[in-house]
Amino acid sequence: MKTRQLQTLWWDWLSTSERLLRFLHEQTAALVLRDVLRVEKLQVDLDALISKLGEIDREAVTCLRELAGELGTEFHLRGLMQVLEKAEAQQLHGLANRVKVAARNVQNVLAKNRALLESEMTYINGTLTLLARAVSDSQGIYRSSSHAVVSSAITVDTAA
Repeated sequence: MKTRQLQTLWWDWLSTSERLLRFLHEQTAALVLRDVLRVEKLQVDLDALISKLGEIDREAVTCLRELAGELGTEFHLRGLMQVLEKAEAQQLHGLANRVKVAARNVQNVLAKNRALLESEMTYINGTLTLLARAVSDSQGIYRSSSHAVVSSAITVDTAA
């Protein structure tokens, strides 16, 4: 089987992406629960898994390039499928589709978590703006006699 190494890399990619998805779902739960410590702990694992996926991707591209060179075909999956035996081509095509679906799932969960983080940052920014207005209000119960305290919501908004 000529594509054994490529298939091995893709299977490794799939298992790594499954672990990444589990961590991403844990991150989603931590974000919803506003568990900052858990989010920070998970980030280390997420970074490591994303880095490993990138490494596997680079190895798979190198392997695919070498395989295309050996078989005298263009450097893309479709060209490779045309020169392989039918059974091996079908097997490789099925595996490639699984990798595409897994990559799409990872991207969707990453986008969802990014949106949750952005929403949380907007919420925090709004809260800080309200606090700054309350502090700067000369008539309010939180008024300050010192000018060292934030004087306007714009200052806090800019800092955030």
